[in-house]
Amino acid sequence: MNRREFGVGALASGAMLSPGVDARAQSGQGQEELIAAARREGKVVVYSGYLSPQTHDPIGKAFEKKHGIKVEVFTARGNELRERIRVEQSSNRFLGDVLHNATLLTLQQVAAENPVASLGALPGAARLKPEFASRVTDVQVPVFTINYGFLVNTNIVGAGEEPKRWRDLLDPKWKGRILFDDPRTPGGGRVMFHMTTDKYGRGFHEDLARQNPTFSRDYGEAVRRVARGEYTIYIPLIFSQAGPLKGLPVRAVIPEDGVTYGSYSTSLLKNAPHPNAARLLSDFYLSDEVQAIYAETGHGVVVANLKANISPEMAPFAAVKPLVEEDGSRYDAFLALAKEIYK
Repeated sequence: MNRREFGVGALASGAMLSPGVDARAQSGQGQEELIAAARREGKVVVYSGYLSPQTHDPIGKAFEKKHGIKVEVFTARGNELRERIRVEQSSNRFLGDVLHNATLLTLQQVAAENPVASLGALPGAARLKPEFASRVTDVQVPVFTINYGFLVNTNIVGAGEEPKRWRDLLDPKWKGRILFDDPRTPGGGRVMFHMTTDKYGRGFHEDLARQNPTFSRDYGEAVRRVARGEYTIYIPLIFSQAGPLKGLPVRAVIPEDGVTYGSYSTSLLKNAPHPNAARLLSDFYLSDEVQAIYAETGHGVVVANLKANISPEMAPFAAVKPLVEEDGSRYDAFLALAKEIYK
């Protein structure tokens, strides 16, 4: 399945409108009518695969302050979230309104189970950067990205000596000194493996395997191991961890050739109890206010011409460039390849 087929296939299975959803959320009513209907509903329930109170909490408070609508967030890992939604949809016990999850996982879920309804046209979508505007479908819209780069121990690596590009990791001086989020399982390592293979080919990872990296499956512990000096470099670092690292002998490095990343999207669940509030919140994610929250916490913004003052220390992380375009059409094939190379 190529990139176009993946997107179109997911849309074709998920674009049908659900008769149980309030027609006002689909009819293209004016923004004022949508706001009024959403306020009558009074709350919105978000099912998110992103386990991050550092963004969910301030976004929820900002939405409630602006519209008087309470936001309830339930977080779980991707597979757990998918099963919860499947059970609700099959039992006609509808509790969730918004699906807030990795774009790739959302499209997979839509293609397999079709648990979402049409979002309709969101005003904020007109502000999306071209690379994200091209990924909008009738049932999902990107709202932020998780970006990845390097983490280095500053007691070991002097200023200017750190790897600056992905291929710099192949320098013999880093042999045995790299801690690597396991690319053979879902997560940041898998994302990095996929994108760097797309950019530099299989040979890049065959050479990286000869650097004898140590694998990790715990982001938090990996950062601490680099801070303690057990390893010199950790790849790939989630930049949203950059803020909490203050005071530790480590530094986040943005690769000059581009970051690897994964986008997150929102969708409207079928038969949502609060469809108008769900649609209003989905649009709110694209506002300057929310995009600034994402930027200040080290996440990537998806809108162009962000009108917000981002702190000098976090602004570089909001202005990163992607290494390659995100593509989930070969997910299983790349997991299999990673297992073949990294035995």
